[in-house]
Amino acid sequence: MKFRSSFFSVVLCASMTTVVAEGATFCVNTSGGDHCFNTISEAVAAAGTDDVINIGPGVYNETVLITKPLSLVGQNAVIDASGRSRGIFVNGMATPHLAQVHLSGLTVRNANFEGILVANASAVTISDNVIANNNRSLSGVTCPGIEAFEPGEQNDCGEGIHLLGADHAIVTHNDVHGNSGGILLSDDTGPNHDNLVTLNSVTNNPFACGIVLASHVPAAVTGSTQSLGVFHNTIYKNFSSGNGVQLGGGAGIGIFASVPGAASYGNIIVENTLNGSGHPGIALHAHAPNQMLNDNMLVGNIIANNGADTGDAATPGPTGINLFSVVPATGNVIAGNTIQQEANDVAVNDSSLVQVEFNNLVGTGFGVNNLGTGPVDATSNWWGCAVGPAQPRTGCSRLDEPNVLFSPFLTIVAPQVPQL
Repeated sequence: MKFRSSFFSVVLCASMTTVVAEGATFCVNTSGGDHCFNTISEAVAAAGTDDVINIGPGVYNETVLITKPLSLVGQNAVIDASGRSRGIFVNGMATPHLAQVHLSGLTVRNANFEGILVANASAVTISDNVIANNNRSLSGVTCPGIEAFEPGEQNDCGEGIHLLGADHAIVTHNDVHGNSGGILLSDDTGPNHDNLVTLNSVTNNPFACGIVLASHVPAAVTGSTQSLGVFHNTIYKNFSSGNGVQLGGGAGIGIFASVPGAASYGNIIVENTLNGSGHPGIALHAHAPNQMLNDNMLVGNIIANNGADTGDAATPGPTGINLFSVVPATGNVIAGNTIQQEANDVAVNDSSLVQVEFNNLVGTGFGVNNLGTGPVDATSNWWGCAVGPAQPRTGCSRLDEPNVLFSPFLTIVAPQVPQL
């Protein structure tokens, strides 16, 4: 995937009268020469608040635990966590109110659980890293040895990058591949909210979703009996391909409420490219009473060649977007997406109104397949031909459901956001 390099060019300017607080700078190399540390962990232990640690080329066989604000900057540096729990653990559970940790330029591989785990921390940035071949302890649908503070991660070992009870994090321009799943946002240890996941390439993570926002059972350490919520997160302009194609499968992007009381709401999924997933390109699931799956916005995504959903959320064939909820899921908006090469462009199984408008529904079968009891407002879509879905014709998406409002419909292709 090609990204615009100018997005990541940063120029910091200060006037002559500005006072700028700067931390110290440390270095790490594999030899320990040039007055550098020879392990990253030693440099982290020596560093103070806001210090910068430059990590030279080479392979570092360790786990890096971070409990203070600092920056790790790698230059062809590899953290190989073979036989260890994680590559990097930013642990805000040990340091309340931990914030402003920056991780960039690193390859993190071969951890038993996550490549990078951020727990209960704010304003963490994870950029320009390669996160590959982690979750090595995964055994079928269990993760032997994973700690009790991650009760919801037994089936994926936490995936490649995991934001756990985090807020205002930025995860950008990372290459995440070969893990059980790609990027996970969950609320096991605290509310997970207002994070940005953008411009990442998430590919070939075979056992789970490319990117998933999941509300889980709370860990005992929280003292809560109620899930703490995954909300107000933005998933913008990522590339997700070839994820969730084995052993149970996964979506390109998933928004899930897993247990009674779980809540995944008010999230924005915008301008992502999603193809070749084992399950639908985007899947939203609420499986039990007293769950919340409200006010999510799916806008401007390009979706193709994904699989069918399964279990109680099953769809009749490959599906672009599947919204499934056993309780009323209100305020969800599906707009401006282009969906093709799917048997069901959009499948809905809900008892409340769902808006599906201004999309290009140009798959091979149903433009909208309403499997639930609630109404679907599917006006102002392009159905692949100027006559709309009323009369089955070659090249037109179908609509056979009586509880779908489709007129007026577009007679030309819906405008798409220009690609950079």
